[in-house]
Amino acid sequence: MSDELEENVNEENKHTVIPINGLYENWFLDYASYVILDRAVPHIHDGLKPVQRRILHSLKEMDDGRFNKVANVIGNTMKYHPHGDASIGDAMVQIGQKDLLIDCQGNWGDPITGDSAAASRYIEARLSKFAIEVVFNSDTTIWQLSYDGRNNEPLTLPVKFPLLLAQGAEGIAVGLATKVMPHNFVELLDASIEVLRGTRPNILPDFFTGGMADFSAYNEGMRGGKIRVRAKITEKDKKTLVITEIPFSTTTGSVIDSILSANDKGKIKIKKIEDNTAAHVEIVIQLAPGISPDVTIDALYAFTSCEVSISPNTCIIKDDKPHFLSVNDILTENTMQTKSLLKQELEIKLHELQEKIFFSSLLKIFIQEGMYKHPDYENSGNFDAVVVVLNGLFEPFKAQLYREIQPEDFKKLIDKPMSSITRFDVKKADDQMKSLSDEIKVVKNHLRHLTDYAIAWFQRLKDKYAKGRERKTEIRLFDRVEASKVALANVKLYMNREDGFIGTGLRKDEFVADCSDLDEIIVFREDGKCVITKVADKTFVGKGIIHAAVFKKNDERTIYNLIYKDGGSGVSYLKRFAVMGVTRDKDYDLTKGTKGSKIFYFTANPNGEAEIINVQLKPHTKLK
Repeated sequence: MSDELEENVNEENKHTVIPINGLYENWFLDYASYVILDRAVPHIHDGLKPVQRRILHSLKEMDDGRFNKVANVIGNTMKYHPHGDASIGDAMVQIGQKDLLIDCQGNWGDPITGDSAAASRYIEARLSKFAIEVVFNSDTTIWQLSYDGRNNEPLTLPVKFPLLLAQGAEGIAVGLATKVMPHNFVELLDASIEVLRGTRPNILPDFFTGGMADFSAYNEGMRGGKIRVRAKITEKDKKTLVITEIPFSTTTGSVIDSILSANDKGKIKIKKIEDNTAAHVEIVIQLAPGISPDVTIDALYAFTSCEVSISPNTCIIKDDKPHFLSVNDILTENTMQTKSLLKQELEIKLHELQEKIFFSSLLKIFIQEGMYKHPDYENSGNFDAVVVVLNGLFEPFKAQLYREIQPEDFKKLIDKPMSSITRFDVKKADDQMKSLSDEIKVVKNHLRHLTDYAIAWFQRLKDKYAKGRERKTEIRLFDRVEASKVALANVKLYMNREDGFIGTGLRKDEFVADCSDLDEIIVFREDGKCVITKVADKTFVGKGIIHAAVFKKNDERTIYNLIYKDGGSGVSYLKRFAVMGVTRDKDYDLTKGTKGSKIFYFTANPNGEAEIINVQLKPHTKLK
């Protein structure tokens, strides 16, 4: 309960009454913050959600180089993640299917076909060599207590690679969502090197499903961006199309279902579809007789999941808050984070080398100067007395050492067994110290040239792990496929001239043309008005229809000819024109607009051919 809530005592019944004003608001804010920070959104430092981080930490705990049953890994992870085995198992399968951090054994499912993984007791996993090298280092890890206080777990893992951008991420929190696209492994390493050289990167997604993608509106992965992804469709022959790669976020099953649905609706005409997918995608489409393969390909992109639109939304956790950053900014942050971690590792290694050479020097002096045989040392009654004696004996040599001698150092000396002291090899000790000194020089040189060292790190990762990770998605610029142009004419259009109705449901009236339900209709009336409307079951367009046809926007070839009388007794005019594009469901006046104007001649020439009109004049009695 909140400390701000005040207790009120009901005098009649002596029951405590607690007001709940603001109670639900506080609880909901706590819940929302928890979902955002601890469940759904990845952290910028390691690119992982908490459940993913805990799975990898658990795998590292259990790592002995051999495969472990996934069920055992899930059980061990539950020490850190109190949300059930199902969420852990699903998250682990998703990590494994990305083929980067986990080596998998058994049936882990197939994200391309949508097949599920086998039960956790039947499949096995271990950390990949890449994960062991790049993701873990206990010395640079910040630790925190697990949810029950019994174990330590990493706050974030010290990942020395832009893991978030390599794997991608998707999650729905309270009031926000994240959708980070996966990017190419090799391109990320190259881009990180460019960042270290002072160039701003410009990376584009790469999908494991392959396909083709138009990233012209990507917007660096931020809100408002858009990616158009298409399947790769080839024409095997005039009667057969083959899909060999599918769009990201689809499966072979969903693509086939969308094709069958489009066929049922009359958008496309196919004879047969076969799924021959095994190691590679192969969906074979047999076309109906007389159907154009090129038009069908365009129709597949227009009406099926052969083309999908993806809206990225790059949201990450940074400084314990959700932030919306571009993928290029995230890459820059990850690269600088890697550089910082490499610096920490070098500083730790330098300290370890200095400690080794310090103790080797200490031991050499202790033995060469015979301090272990000194009477005061041998007669020391306790450890405090030993420290006093050794401090005095080492006084002339302290200038040779890189730091002050601590009591713990003396304890390590006196713990040395006499057998190792008597067998001490001075030359071997000198060689070892020289080797340590050379290593220290190398480490100090790396620290002085940290940027070059970081570049070499990324280049080494590329040389070691890049094989087989080439770009799979082809970068293209797509022309817009207008659905109305590739839709099959699968319905019939009728009109009732006298009553002014037009539509596909007027089967007893005059036939106009074959059309699709995506087409538009152009209608001309006797009163000189023109209107364009959408194909529908039945639409009123005005009485006195003289012409109706399927309208083609920006059609310069179709020329209309009309003669109309201006007003009831005015002058007659001849007009020849094309209709390129107008606002739908709005009446346009083709005459001068005088009341009583009427069309008494009208033709439409689809190819713009010349019109020959014979005009017969007759005398007017009132003219002189």
